[in-house]
Amino acid sequence: MLRYYIIHKPFRILSQFSPVAGKHTLKDITDLAADVYPVGRLDYESEGLLILTNDPTVNNRLLNPAFSHEREYWVQVDGAIDSKALAALEAGVRINIDGADYTTKKCNAQVFVEAPSVSVRNPPIRYRKNIPASWIRLILTEGKNRQVRKMTAAVGFPTLRLIRYRINSLTLDGLEPGHIRSISLKEI
Repeated sequence: MLRYYIIHKPFRILSQFSPVAGKHTLKDITDLAADVYPVGRLDYESEGLLILTNDPTVNNRLLNPAFSHEREYWVQVDGAIDSKALAALEAGVRINIDGADYTTKKCNAQVFVEAPSVSVRNPPIRYRKNIPASWIRLILTEGKNRQVRKMTAAVGFPTLRLIRYRINSLTLDGLEPGHIRSISLKEI
């Protein structure tokens, strides 16, 4: 039987079920059938939406670069990001992927007027009284390793907190960190 889930991956949880010494994994927060696995990943320091399934067709479709789909990230960056940096992000920036220079695809980048309503992170982001921390929304159609972190650093605003809010029409709405929800193939 094919199964589909979404989970809100918490901070400092690996996007895998296999144990790793000294680190927590998805196995520590949920107990699913052995044949269910994450589609893609979020790094250990990132939070947010992951799709879990035992359907290899969905896995292939979502990870294959030939099939474009949107991923929306909410990113807290160090400093008051400016329009020049946002324009550079939207146009595509040069980053390093596996030792080679790579120019990211065009994307959508916007500043949140007010910080988004997100769960409290433990431990919290460092607070510096004289340096602001902006929240931005990035909507990408590609997903290279640590791409968002590399992009914001390339324009001079390192990532402090990274949350994947959306994949296509699936969102984190109503899903607290560590919680999982069963979904249908049609929803994906």
